[in-house]
Amino acid sequence: MTRLTAEFWVQAYLARLRLADIPAFVTAKGDATAGAVLVKSNTLDGHARAFQRSFDASGARVWVMLAEGPDAEVEASLSRQRQFDPDIWIIEVEDRQGRTLLDQPGLDR
Repeated sequence: MTRLTAEFWVQAYLARLRLADIPAFVTAKGDATAGAVLVKSNTLDGHARAFQRSFDASGARVWVMLAEGPDAEVEASLSRQRQFDPDIWIIEVEDRQGRTLLDQPGLDR
């Protein structure tokens, strides 16, 4: 199976969020081909969550929570990740309901 480049996946994800009227921004641009993608969900009430793509025991791609808590703490966690791996992409999704659409088909690749 052919894998999508990180940049292509990010652009498709942003388009899907726009169609759902969910604001999102690229806050860190990583490697266009193979950079890891992290998604920060900001509920605009001082609380946030961060997700990263990973693999489950069967080898399937899944989204796992990397951090959750006050926005400043989640941002600090993402900053540490960025220092460790400067090739990562960080997308911030701003939605009071906490919607990220990461559970929808097609976003697991």
